[in-house]
Amino acid sequence: MIVVGLTGGIASGKSFIGSLLRRRGVPVIDADHLAREVVRRGTEGFDEVIRAFPEVLLHGDIDRPALARIIYADPIRRRKLEEIIHPRVRAEFLRQKARLSDAPLVIYEVPLLYEKGLESEMDAVIVVDVPEGIQKERLMRRSGLGAEEADQRISSQMSRVERLSRADFILSGLLTEEETEIALDDLLPKIVKGSKNKKGGIE
Repeated sequence: MIVVGLTGGIASGKSFIGSLLRRRGVPVIDADHLAREVVRRGTEGFDEVIRAFPEVLLHGDIDRPALARIIYADPIRRRKLEEIIHPRVRAEFLRQKARLSDAPLVIYEVPLLYEKGLESEMDAVIVVDVPEGIQKERLMRRSGLGAEEADQRISSQMSRVERLSRADFILSGLLTEEETEIALDDLLPKIVKGSKNKKGGIE
């Protein structure tokens, strides 16, 4: 099995790339989806979030927009939330990875891949990249955020320059669907070949 990390800044187009990969039959494990699942109502993760952030309990569930406003405004509380969520997400990722052990290629779509030191667990990393101005426009349009809140969320992640400097492969998040499909046609064989060579396989 080859495990490839798919990352990029917020609103860069990771989910779009992930959807195209799924359409090709490539399994994609989505860290954002796992993060929601591990704190859904009725789980231990949910109870821990409510204990740490009692003000976000709304109608018996987590008010996610309120929680997001809190954590992006306060790095200390953001780290507290990460301490609750990330170990659970990691455990679920490992379970899903084991379940997919027969798949030749698995994609792990994860926004904070470099920030959490996960690149060492990947055979390769694809970074989806767009200029920060485009990120901001997309984020404001998608989430209804003001300019200051959008800047806050972008700046909470690794800088674009550092992310690109660490990438094994880069995909533009500005391409059309057709252009992205062509780029994936070119990229995926390179990833598979490079990963096999890295593991001592034969070209």
